[in-house]
Amino acid sequence: MHAKASPGTRVFHVFNLFALTLTSVVCLIPFVHIVSLSFSDKAAVMGGLVKLWPVHFTLDPYRYVLQREAFWQAFGTTLGRVAIGATLNVLLVILLAYPLSKTEGKLRMRTVYVWIFFFTMLFNGGLIPNYILVKELHLLDTLGALVLPGAVGVFNIVLLLNFFREVPAELEDAAFIDGAGHWRTLWRIYVPVSLPAIATVALFCIVGHWNAWFDGMIYMKVNHYPLQTYLQSIVIKFDFNTMSPEEAKRLAKLNDRSIKSAQMIVAVIPVLLVYPYLQKYFVTGIRLGSVKG
Repeated sequence: MHAKASPGTRVFHVFNLFALTLTSVVCLIPFVHIVSLSFSDKAAVMGGLVKLWPVHFTLDPYRYVLQREAFWQAFGTTLGRVAIGATLNVLLVILLAYPLSKTEGKLRMRTVYVWIFFFTMLFNGGLIPNYILVKELHLLDTLGALVLPGAVGVFNIVLLLNFFREVPAELEDAAFIDGAGHWRTLWRIYVPVSLPAIATVALFCIVGHWNAWFDGMIYMKVNHYPLQTYLQSIVIKFDFNTMSPEEAKRLAKLNDRSIKSAQMIVAVIPVLLVYPYLQKYFVTGIRLGSVKG
């Protein structure tokens, strides 16, 4: 039987609901406005008539976007980055979190190793040393430049090692009694029971790679920009010098704000499709992975 909530508690819940609803609406309004711009014609956008609903509905901005070769090149670069980068991130996080989740009795200097990794969260070599390192390794203008510098995510390691520490020790002991080693125990015991935390880490990695733009601008040539770097460059300024005459004619019939909005919407769709499948693991993974320090 649940205890009856006090008047103060009910007021708090109402206020909380109101604050969260207001925050959600404030966050959604810019997105709805961008969607409306992407479906509105040139005259309505130029006249400032578009607010939260398309004016003179048209699909021309999306037709233009989907016909742009540069957009699909950037889209392909980002897909490759997400596929390789997120897979590498999750694999390295699992391989590092497992030994670091052990006690000092099972892994000597375990605390020292943890602090070494934690130190990298607070300090790094800086932009210029990182660029020199990538250049000397001959990684400029390759996917390696986008994937390798951030291959080891320390925050994700901390999240997953805390989850691994919640796995009952009896499972590991039973596996060792049956003759399993650490490698088999990791993949047959720890990974299957830690899927919520691993899915959370995978979501962080996927979204992180998908949204990254600054490293693409530093390490990649213009024709190999990842999607977010490409979008950042066109939001600032369209490069008319790279356009064909036919493309320039199509652009003259559209408003650049509509085109930019359409490209942003197309770019965000893949994450919106993936997130609902991983969202059910998200809260569970964060909650369970943050129980212990």
